[in-house]
Amino acid sequence: MKIGSQEHRDAFCAHFMQTYIEYDPKTLPWPELQPAALDRLQSVPFWEEVFYTERRAGAIVAAFTETVGDPVVKEALALQGEEETRHANLIRVMIDKYGLDVPERPMEDLGPDIATRFKDFGFGECLDSFLGFGLFKIAWQAEFLPREMLQIFETLMFEETRHIVFFINWMAYTEAQRGWLARSVSPLTSLRYYLRALRRMAGLANRGKQLNDGKNFAATQVSMFLDGFNFRRFLEDCYAENARRMSVFEPELLRPSFLPQLAAGALKALRLWAVRAQVEPNTVALPPIGGGRLPEGAAHPVRAEQ
Repeated sequence: MKIGSQEHRDAFCAHFMQTYIEYDPKTLPWPELQPAALDRLQSVPFWEEVFYTERRAGAIVAAFTETVGDPVVKEALALQGEEETRHANLIRVMIDKYGLDVPERPMEDLGPDIATRFKDFGFGECLDSFLGFGLFKIAWQAEFLPREMLQIFETLMFEETRHIVFFINWMAYTEAQRGWLARSVSPLTSLRYYLRALRRMAGLANRGKQLNDGKNFAATQVSMFLDGFNFRRFLEDCYAENARRMSVFEPELLRPSFLPQLAAGALKALRLWAVRAQVEPNTVALPPIGGGRLPEGAAHPVRAEQ
């Protein structure tokens, strides 16, 4: 399948539409939480950021959809906008049900350049999802919250994975449609947007508890799920979970590659360091990169069939 062809467009749009999951956040099986679990949920510091992020995502995707002329792409984008808005509604339901102290921040002005906003959002979502995969696995294994609640968020994670696969294919399709020059420099274009996303995340880490623009937050909060935070373990989990989650999509579709390749290089460097450190007592070599099975007890979301 040629990237940028009508076949490519039809494939990534059809796959996105066919894997839609119908549900109402209000009727999900929200569990009754014991006091300890409720305290843990209420202690999470980033619910305000999550709520704002999802509201903002829905607004960005909806605004960008109005600028798209291709009816096939526009239909898929409209569905993504509905899903992003539903994510915000899901967080709102959780806030109300469990009495979370989460104010609703006023929405920022999206500005006139909605195309750049959409691309910034898309690459930021790729970055945050890659890190969020590892964070979610750690939270699952640590049983930070009851499995019934984590299973609700498993569906949300699946939808976010669909969004970034759709975005990466849309981005490649759009660049190819612009001609050979745009197609040839598309890796540099992607790198530029990833660097912008990384700068935003670095700014958030430097500001500590201060809020950023609502795009990225997962990595700065991982330590609350993992006593004695270990960067190597976190990166291994991100890498393995990304591979596992991406493996359920149609093989001809593109996947985000920049962050997995960056993580693979970092893990190889860590492995080399570990081998050199074998002369030290009690040194443990790194496990192989890759793989990653579904955490015990987790169920894949039901995928709609055509």
